[in-house]
Amino acid sequence: MIGFIQRLRRTPLGWLQLSREKSRFLVALSGIAFADVLMFMQLGFQTALYDSNTRLHSSIQAEIFLISPQARNLANMSTFSRRRLYQAMDVPGVKSAEGMHINFLDWKNPQTHKKTNVLVIGFNPDKPTFNLPEVNSQLQAIKLPDTVLFDRAARGDYQEAIAQIDQGKPVTTEIERRTITIRGLFKVGASFIADGSLMTSDQNFLRLFPQRQPGSISLGLVQLKPGYDTQQIANTLKSHLGDDIKVLTREEFIELEKDYWQKNTAIGFIFSLGVAMGFMVGVIIVYQVLSTDVNTHMKEYATFKAMGYRNIYLLGVVFEQAIIMAVLGFIPGFAVSFGLYAITTNATNLPLYMTLARAIQVQVLTMLMCIISGAIATRKVQAADPADMF
Repeated sequence: MIGFIQRLRRTPLGWLQLSREKSRFLVALSGIAFADVLMFMQLGFQTALYDSNTRLHSSIQAEIFLISPQARNLANMSTFSRRRLYQAMDVPGVKSAEGMHINFLDWKNPQTHKKTNVLVIGFNPDKPTFNLPEVNSQLQAIKLPDTVLFDRAARGDYQEAIAQIDQGKPVTTEIERRTITIRGLFKVGASFIADGSLMTSDQNFLRLFPQRQPGSISLGLVQLKPGYDTQQIANTLKSHLGDDIKVLTREEFIELEKDYWQKNTAIGFIFSLGVAMGFMVGVIIVYQVLSTDVNTHMKEYATFKAMGYRNIYLLGVVFEQAIIMAVLGFIPGFAVSFGLYAITTNATNLPLYMTLARAIQVQVLTMLMCIISGAIATRKVQAADPADMF
C-alpha cells in the first residue's frame, strides 16, 4: 500500500513533457477534438436516422401490428386484404382491429409552391389512432372532404402557412391536380424518408389515391382487451391468420424499421463506418504525438533505465500522457459537437440531441483510442537501451 501511494505522489512527468511543448500539445488536442466531433456527428446521425423513422411507430395506439410479408419498412409497405382484420377480431382478447393507409406523394408547398415529398396517412377518424393530442382534437375536421392535417415540424419553408393555420385560417394547396385544405397542425417531425407528413381520413386518402382499392390496407392496428398478454395474442394471431400476414408486437414493428435502415441500406453502414474512421483518425493523431515525444526524450528514458527504473514506470509516463490528452481533447470536441447538433436540428428538423449516454460512449472511445496509441508508442520505450544511447 505504501508503495502504491508513493507511485501516486511521483512527479507528473507525462504532464510536464506535454505542457513544455505547448504548440505540439495544442495541435494534439485539436486532432483529438476533431476525431471526437467525427464520432459525435456520426453517432448522432445514426441515432437520428432510427429515431426519426420510428417516431410514427411509437405514436400509434396499438399493441399488435399486421403487415404484408412483402413489407420492408414504413416507406415500403405492401397492401393486404381488410378481411384479415375481421378474422383477427375472432381471436379472444382482441378489442379492435383497424386499418391504416400509407403512401407517398409529391405535394405543392403552399408557401413556396415547390413540389416536395410527404408521407400521407389515412385512418378511421371515428377511432383515435395516435397518441397525439393535436391529432385527436381535430378528428372531426379531417372528416370534411379533401381536408388534411399538416406536420408543423416538417422540413422546409412553411412558417407563413403554419402561422396562418395557427390563427384559424385554413390553407389550400394542390396534390395531383386536386385542391386540398389544411385545417390543422400536429407535430411529429421530418425523417430520412420524407420531409413531413399529412394525416387525413381513410375516405380522403382514397380520394387522393383513386387507384388504391378500399379493401386494401397498408397496416393493421390491433388493440387488446385489458389483462391479455401481448405476445400470447400475437402468437395466436400468427397461427390463426396464416403465412400471408406478418404479426408484430410494437417492439418488433419498431425493430423491423431499424433493421431495414441498419442492414438493408447504405446509409446505416456509412454512419457506422464514419464512427470507425473517426476512431482511427484519433488513434493515428495521438500515436504521432506520443511517438514524437518518445523519440525526443529517448535519452531521458534510457537514463531512467540506467538509474534502475523499471519499464512499468516509464510506460506509466506514456499512458499518463495518453489519458491527459483523452480527457482534455474531449472537452472541446464535446462543446463543438453540442453546437453542431443544435445547428443541424434547426436546419433539418431531425432529432439530433446530445445525450449523457452518447457523451460517455465517445469519452470511452476517446480513452480507448489514446490508450491504444500509447500502447503502440511504448514499444519504443521498452526498446530503449542505455548502452546504445551513450
